[in-house]
Amino acid sequence: MSSSTFILQIAGTALVLAGIAIFLYAFLSLESAPRTVVGLKGLKRAIAIKEGGWFASVEPMVRFLAARVQGIKFFDRYRPDIDQQVLNAGEILGLSSDEYIALSLLAGVMATGMGMVMFLLVPETFSPVFVIMLGALGLMSVYLQISGMVADRLKQINRGLPYAIDLASLAMGAGLDFPGALRQVTEKAPDKGDALVEELLRIQNELDLGRTRKQALEGFAERAPTDAVKDFVQSVIQSEEKGNPLADVLTIQANTLRMRRSVSAEEGAAKAGVMMIGPLMLIFLCILMILLGPFIVNMASGKGI
Repeated sequence: MSSSTFILQIAGTALVLAGIAIFLYAFLSLESAPRTVVGLKGLKRAIAIKEGGWFASVEPMVRFLAARVQGIKFFDRYRPDIDQQVLNAGEILGLSSDEYIALSLLAGVMATGMGMVMFLLVPETFSPVFVIMLGALGLMSVYLQISGMVADRLKQINRGLPYAIDLASLAMGAGLDFPGALRQVTEKAPDKGDALVEELLRIQNELDLGRTRKQALEGFAERAPTDAVKDFVQSVIQSEEKGNPLADVLTIQANTLRMRRSVSAEEGAAKAGVMMIGPLMLIFLCILMILLGPFIVNMASGKGI
């Protein structure tokens, strides 16, 4: 090896190490993303930290990583959808879109590290493909978990909405206004942590802060984009614009939602019968194999019965 080649290798190695050092300095010198302390996000974040658990342990690391992904343009296309998903989940953990991405990346790295440890300890059982699949599953775990929370939350709202509308209608028929009727619904609710109660409390707070009824209800429809909620919101807004008695409108709306739930339950029961055919056929085949298996084996071996 000539001296000039050796010098070039030394210079190239030095440049690579200098680049890594500059990257690490830039990466580590950034401050963590500020913690949300106001609004519903701040309240949810404070409750999550106060309760402890896994999120309270990783929350500083999540904010640290969120500051690093904040300027990455690649994630701009996903941020609106992430914000909407977090909103539909009831501002879960007070997450911002950058913190959501950081939490997903952290879960992916941890799952990949776990897969690598398993591969190194038991290489004959686990393969590199397993490590990649486990890392991808960890990367998707946050999305899958929050999607499940969104589905459960919307189902909870749809289930309790007809009874809440009924109670509000009775309260308005007794002389209360719309905010007072909502207050009666939330105060009489047995479960204060219910998703519908949380949304009705938010509507009350927005009305108390000076937002119009239309703005508060449209926000409710945005946070819970189901057909039942949209019909309820649209009915109340039209009643206010046209001057129709709101108590009567709420009664009709409650009856309509109950009828829709009954129809949906009947459709689900009809579909369940069709969906059960496949599992029943598999069970029948298993029983048939258990009964006829010994006979077939004996016949194949020439032993007869």
